[in-house]
Amino acid sequence: MSPSAAARELVFRARDVRKVYTSGAVRIEALKGIDLDVHSGEFIVLLGASGSGKSTLLNILGGLDIPSSGELRWRDHDLARADERELTRFRREHVGFVFQFYNLIGSLTARENVALVTDLADDPLRPEDALAMVGLSDRLDHFPAQLSGGEQQRVAIARAVAKRPDVLLCDEPTGALDYPTGKLVLEVIQKINQELGTTALVITHNAAIGGMADRVLRLADGRLVADEQNAHKITPSELSW
Repeated sequence: MSPSAAARELVFRARDVRKVYTSGAVRIEALKGIDLDVHSGEFIVLLGASGSGKSTLLNILGGLDIPSSGELRWRDHDLARADERELTRFRREHVGFVFQFYNLIGSLTARENVALVTDLADDPLRPEDALAMVGLSDRLDHFPAQLSGGEQQRVAIARAVAKRPDVLLCDEPTGALDYPTGKLVLEVIQKINQELGTTALVITHNAAIGGMADRVLRLADGRLVADEQNAHKITPSELSW
């Protein structure tokens, strides 16, 4: 952890977090005792092979799932023992999600897709302002089918940040995009992290993306095997893969 991170608020605290899935006689240990601290405003990249536990960890941090055992706190909230009502409130008030697939509603414009979230938030950005942040002011009234893949992903990011979440959780946000478009999407995520102070955690298979993070977490076989601090961050435009 960097000195700057040490001065920030501790937002997530995980201790010995484990997740076990069972299907009949089959028992799968997806997480095997994760210890992790995340501080406000950090940009963290999670690396690891398929099946290493990255998405399971992200889903648990985002309140989409709960640990089988262990301690998990969001500030002063106990997420490990929260019921579904409490988890729903946590997700609604604090978390924005971005996935590899955009999950936009095809019959709604970009503006209307973002407005779905702002209608539920207490202090949202205007849909127009959220779309301006991701460089889509000229696409407000376009439908998803009229947008490129990168533009659709930026609408999905605008939708995620429009409610001003404390944390942005991104699962392979560039996985379906080509090289230049992926870098553009990463620039948007970095901008939101820096300008809004949003804590960002990004899952990727692409180790090069770790260069733009404050910290890089490496998972293998359900375990956190490395937690590395970047002494010198690079910008998305400097990434190459």
